[in-house]
Order: sequence, then structure tokens, then C-alpha cells
Amino acid sequence: LIGLSSSKAMVIDRDYLTNFIKTYIENNITITANAKRVIAVSSIDPRISLQPCLSPLIANIPEKHNGRNVNVKIVCPDEKSWHLFVPVKIQTIVPVLVTTMRLTKGALLNKSNIEIVFKDNAKIRGTIITDTEIVVGARTKRNLSKGSAITHKNICFVCKGQQINIIAKSSGFEIKSSGIALRDGSLGEIISVKNEKSGRIIRGQVNAINEVIINL
Repeated sequence: LIGLSSSKAMVIDRDYLTNFIKTYIENNITITANAKRVIAVSSIDPRISLQPCLSPLIANIPEKHNGRNVNVKIVCPDEKSWHLFVPVKIQTIVPVLVTTMRLTKGALLNKSNIEIVFKDNAKIRGTIITDTEIVVGARTKRNLSKGSAITHKNICFVCKGQQINIIAKSSGFEIKSSGIALRDGSLGEIISVKNEKSGRIIRGQVNAINEVIINL
């Protein structure tokens, strides 16, 4: 609940009520880190006469909501009380790494063809990537149109058939060798690779661009 105090009956106009609702939303509905919020308060029916209120106004959201479309209940708790429901649309926009141009399958990602933009979270599919540095050198697994979100599903950090670095490590040492990726892999995935020197097929975790780690 949120209220604003007044020593006398406050005349409520539409602009005041809109700002009051926005303040309530900002203070009571959380969003994820680095996200931004766009609050669109529906126009109040001009046929409704907003009565003055001596008590502080109260706002709440009485029913379950999906975080995107809510009905905010505004209450004047005077002796002659009144209440009003106002629909509000809440759009959460988040930073997303996208393409700046059309890219064909197998294209190499670099700082000239990717950028960070803010997009509506509800329209994003898959696990988004927000760090430009980690994907520079990755390749696209399919054709991507301009403005496509870069996700772990549409790029490979290690691509099938490419030469890669294999790092076998334990707490005391590490051994580096080269190999060939036997399948595409995204960051954190376990894939099969072939050691070029021994010919052995082993499994390791994708750790970076063209790099697989094997924990001994």
C-alpha cells in the first residue's frame, strides 16, 4: 500500500493520479537487474468525476497479475469513500546483444556487426547474451536478419570441424593440445572433440571461443 498525506481535501486531477500510479508501480513491482521499465497508465474515462479526498490516497493491486498487465485500485478512505480501478501496462525492456546487419550462416561475429540494444522482454525467445566481449570470434549457426537477438542457440563458440584448443587441467597442472570439434558447442556445453596428436575422442566443456576444457 502507498499513501500521500494532506491536511485538507486534495483535488485529484488525472495527471496527479497518473503520476501517483506510476510511483506505486515503481516502488512495488520489482524488475531484474539492468532492465528498464515503461509504464503506460490507461486514460481515465472523462465521464468519471474525480472527487476530492481528505485522507491519503491508497493504491494496491488486489488480484493476481502477470507482471505486464495489472489493474491498480485507487482508494480514497474518507468517511464517504470512493475507489477506482485503472488498467496499467508494464513493459520490461532488457539489454540484448543483436546483429547490426544481415548475417549468413557461418559468419564471424565482431564488434562491427553486433551491438547492445534494449528490447521488450516478452518478445525474446531463448537465453539472451549481454556481453559483447565473450562472443567476438563466435560464428552464426544459421542466417540471421538485421536486429536478431544473439542467443546460445544461434551461435557456436566452438563449431563442428574447426581446430580448437584442448586444455586438460587438474589442481596442480594443465596440458594444452589441439583438436577438432566433432559438433557445435555453445558456452558451457559438453561436446566431443578429437585430439589431433593421439586421435582419441574425448569430451570436454566449451570454455571460450575455440577452447574446450577437460577437468582431470
